[in-house]
Amino acid sequence: MTQEREPVEVERVQTGVRLEKRMLKVLKAIAEQKDITLGDLLEGIVLHAFEGKAPFSQQTLKEIDQFKALFGMSLKAADSHNLRERRKPGGREQGTGNR
Repeated sequence: MTQEREPVEVERVQTGVRLEKRMLKVLKAIAEQKDITLGDLLEGIVLHAFEGKAPFSQQTLKEIDQFKALFGMSLKAADSHNLRERRKPGGREQGTGNR
């Protein structure tokens, strides 16, 4: 049985974060399935990661695999520091920014 906790008041800000297209589709699908906002999902993932905890149950991981297959996402954790954007027609390549 999960014990109810008092809400923690925070100040949220709007951000213009860029994410890989298929990854965003998977994240949105999981948020929709869990009936939470994309922002709430991302905050949960980050807070778990900051504590070295896994953010998803085994059932949710199975659902993520299904969404990844549906949206054609084959990226793995090992790819995380090797991503670069496709060149835009007639434009410059856009990097992933500083890490």
